[in-house]
Amino acid sequence: MGDIIRWGIMGPGGIAHSFAKGVAALGDAKLVAVGSRSAERAKAFASEFGIGKAYGDYESLVRDPEVDAVYIATPHPAHRENALLCIAEGKAVLCEKPFTMNASEAADIASAARARKVFAMEAMWTRFLPATIKVREWLASGMIGDLSMMKADFGFRAEWKPEWRLLNRELGGGALLDAGIYPVSYASMVFGTQPTRIESAAQIGPTGVDERFAAVFGYDGGRLAQVSAAVRTRLVSDAWIYGTEGYIHVPGFLFGKSAELFVGDSPVEACTPEFVSTGYNYEAAAVGQLIRQGKTESPLMPLEETIAIMKTMDAIRKPWGLVYPSER
Repeated sequence: MGDIIRWGIMGPGGIAHSFAKGVAALGDAKLVAVGSRSAERAKAFASEFGIGKAYGDYESLVRDPEVDAVYIATPHPAHRENALLCIAEGKAVLCEKPFTMNASEAADIASAARARKVFAMEAMWTRFLPATIKVREWLASGMIGDLSMMKADFGFRAEWKPEWRLLNRELGGGALLDAGIYPVSYASMVFGTQPTRIESAAQIGPTGVDERFAAVFGYDGGRLAQVSAAVRTRLVSDAWIYGTEGYIHVPGFLFGKSAELFVGDSPVEACTPEFVSTGYNYEAAAVGQLIRQGKTESPLMPLEETIAIMKTMDAIRKPWGLVYPSER
C-alpha cells in the first residue's frame, strides 16, 4: 500500500457526499471508486466528485484491486452484510454509525476483521474533531475535578415522509439509531465505560419507530448521564459535562466546532479551532494513518467499545418492545 489511501464509497447518499468532500481536502487520500445498487446514482456521484470508477453493484467495488479502504454509507440494516463483504476481500472498513443494528451484528464484524487482520472502525466522526480532542484532554487533566454528571442531546425535525429512511422501521429508522447514537457514544467517551443502570422512555410514532426518546444512565460511584434524541423534534444538541470543580460546555457537540472549560463558574479556556472542510476529513485522515501503520483498530474508536455501545443501545430499546424486521 502506498502513501495515498485509495478510498471506495459504498452507498452514494447524503452523508457520503460529506465524506467525499472531506477526503477531497486531504493530500494523502483519493477517491477512486463508488458503488451503488443503482448504476445511475453511482455514475452521478462519480461525475460530481471526479471519481474514475462507478459500479452498479457492491461486489465489483470491493473486488477492485485499486481500492484500499471502503467507506460504508448504506442503510443501517445493510451494514453487517456490507462490512463482511469488504473484509472477505481484505478491504479496510470505515462503516457509518450506527455500526450495525445490534451488538450481535457488531461482534460478527469485529470477529471477521480480527480473523482476516483487516482494519475496521465505526465512523463516529465526532471523536476525531479538534474540539472533541481538546475535551478529552481537559477531562484527562482533572481540571473539572471528579466527573459526576453529563447531559447530551441531539434532535431535529424531519419532514413527515413515512416511507423515508428516518421513519421507516425496515430501514432502521427512528431517533435511537440515527440520532441517539451520538449522545450515547459521547457518554461512552466521557465516562470511559458503559452504564450499569439504564432507564429510558420513548414515543413510538405511527410508522413504528421511536420519534423521540430520553434515557438516564447510572454508573459506579453515583455518576449519572442524561441522553436524548429525536427525529421529529428540534433539540438544542449541546453537551454539558460536570465535575466536582467545574464543567465543560460543548455547543452542538456532534459537530464539535467549539468547547469551553469552566472552573467553578469562571471560564478558564475556550477552544475554537479551525474547522476544515466538512469535518469528515479528520476521521478519514486518522484512518489513513492507522492503515499505513499496519493497525487494524483505532484507539479512539476501538471495536470493543463499539460493541459495548451497541449493547447499551440494545438495552435502551428493550423495554420499548422495539424490534427491527431485519432482526427477526
